[in-house]
Amino acid sequence: MSSSRPSLETPAGVFATWFGAGLLPRAPGTWGSLAALPFAWVISYWGGWIALLTATILVFALGVWAAGETVKQTGIQDPGSIVIDEVAGQWMTLIPVGTDPLAFLVGFILFRIADIYKPWPASWADRNIKGGLGVMLDDVMAAGYALIVMILYHRFIPGL
Repeated sequence: MSSSRPSLETPAGVFATWFGAGLLPRAPGTWGSLAALPFAWVISYWGGWIALLTATILVFALGVWAAGETVKQTGIQDPGSIVIDEVAGQWMTLIPVGTDPLAFLVGFILFRIADIYKPWPASWADRNIKGGLGVMLDDVMAAGYALIVMILYHRFIPGL
């Protein structure tokens, strides 16, 4: 029996909703991005940008599976409660900035803007690629724009 709400009784549902953050009321993508921040900080603190890059790749792969299973379970192509794509995109945006709180805030805002507006080719991927890969890919493509701005920000703004 399918349900429009992912089940937290399955590993796919737990990961797809990023431990339930996607089930919070209103703006699940924002909640997912916020819930990604402490993990990104700890990963960056302990392992630097290489660890965060590695974690981003791993969470992307996990997300393709978890989102795909959740799409099958709910029957909805991209339910808002799936936020593991925001986690991957948020982490990708933060790769160049270390653990600076101001840079985290700027990266959070930039990623949310890119994720909401989905500049091309993210908008194309959002419309045309289905399943778990489609759920994940459009957010990571949007994060590419935020990442470029963060690299420039980190390079040209002293102290970041």
